[in-house]
Amino acid sequence: MLAIQDPILTSGATPPPAVLDPSPQRLRSLARAAQHDILRRLTPPLRHDMVVHLQSLGMMAEALSARMERGSVASDDLQGSVSKLNRLSRQAVARCLEVCTWMEPAEDDTTTLREGAGEVVRLLSTSLNFRGFDLRTEFGDGEFDVSRSAVRFLLAAAVLTLADAAPAPGEIVVRTEQSSTNGVVAVEYQPQPEGAFTQLHESGEPPLSWVEVQALAVQHDVELLRNGQAIILRLPRAVVTTPLKMVPV
Repeated sequence: MLAIQDPILTSGATPPPAVLDPSPQRLRSLARAAQHDILRRLTPPLRHDMVVHLQSLGMMAEALSARMERGSVASDDLQGSVSKLNRLSRQAVARCLEVCTWMEPAEDDTTTLREGAGEVVRLLSTSLNFRGFDLRTEFGDGEFDVSRSAVRFLLAAAVLTLADAAPAPGEIVVRTEQSSTNGVVAVEYQPQPEGAFTQLHESGEPPLSWVEVQALAVQHDVELLRNGQAIILRLPRAVVTTPLKMVPV
């Protein structure tokens, strides 16, 4: 028994009922709706991830252009600046392509549980902080491969769901652990101590539909448990079943 399972599994509470209509077509429709809503909620941080590299590239290009207009760029400095521009442009392209995998998963859609959870926490930390929440992590040791799409969307859904339902500011703690067959992520809301005066700010967005999130979990073969202010995800090990396509050199 994994220690991080205790808050829910030992509480004696009954998990919410599964999706009522189990037909494959209905499940696909609900899962697509959940994915669309999660992407909509993540648009601001994803957009920032792309823009920050492009802004650095633009500022360096403007600075180099100004120096060239003044005729104060030596050939060695020019070569160094062009190299930096080239490096920044590659980073910007790589980041934009990475963001695109949220819409269309990459061919090898796997990541370690730690890296996948860390990506989601990094994306959501700033926006949740503005709302009055501290997003804290406690990552377990070891490497466990999971579906990157599954951990991205379902962990983001869990964090947003708890933040939307929280009655007051506080911490949202993300813990990871693994067994021989599953990677486990526990997400728990903890209210601020008495005497803290941070104001809770609403997101301005409608909350995610839990039935739709359940359907998305079913599509990814992820076990999803919720009890009040805690949510647990059990993700199966990702296994590559088809050979990767070779990219022409």
